[in-house]
Amino acid sequence: MKSKKILSLGVTSFLAVMALGTSAWAATTVQVGASGKTYASSVVNCAANPTTGVQSPVVEAGLFNPTTKVSATVSLNGTAVASVTNVNPATNVWLADGKNTVVVALNKKTADSYAFTVQPGMCALPDTSGNTFSADGTLEYAASNKSYVTVTPGCALNGATGQAQPYVNLFDNGSYVLNVSVNGVPLTQLSASRPHTPVFLSAGQNVISAANGSLSIDYYVRDGGDGTCVLP
Repeated sequence: MKSKKILSLGVTSFLAVMALGTSAWAATTVQVGASGKTYASSVVNCAANPTTGVQSPVVEAGLFNPTTKVSATVSLNGTAVASVTNVNPATNVWLADGKNTVVVALNKKTADSYAFTVQPGMCALPDTSGNTFSADGTLEYAASNKSYVTVTPGCALNGATGQAQPYVNLFDNGSYVLNVSVNGVPLTQLSASRPHTPVFLSAGQNVISAANGSLSIDYYVRDGGDGTCVLP
């Protein structure tokens, strides 16, 4: 797959919402349309809308491996929002709550449609004001005291992506069974037999949760920067 220009969204979503529709999966973060010439994000992210300054749901859409002089119109729910070209092949599309349809139209005959569903409040970050920190400031403990996580991200090779990414270590603070998720996507389960795990961070804000069944849910928020790092 050739490289393509991707806009930086700056923040990832609290709850990742799968993109549905007629397009085919190209990767874990991007889906390519049936024409093979356009793409859109595979999940809804959250970022500060430059118009309002408020964290809002957003996806990226545009041209996939564009050739010279190609262009397309990007629309949301039937209203044009941007034009993309081989020079500027991508745009952010800000979504509303509920069902959204993003279309990237090369011409009247060739247009790819991508459907997204946004749950109300998906861009609201969880309340972590009850969390506490160790005396040296290196560890953050959940209000439940059932888990804790390192404060400053390290850098390591993520075997799942093959890229160097920032990460934090999450620990089970006892013999609890904790179901760990990142941005709403299940990651692993911690217990007495697996008391800790690295959690790799995507670009922007990441919400890490550790749920002890229905008894409690621990939350941590970490900034993954641009989602990449340089190995020492």
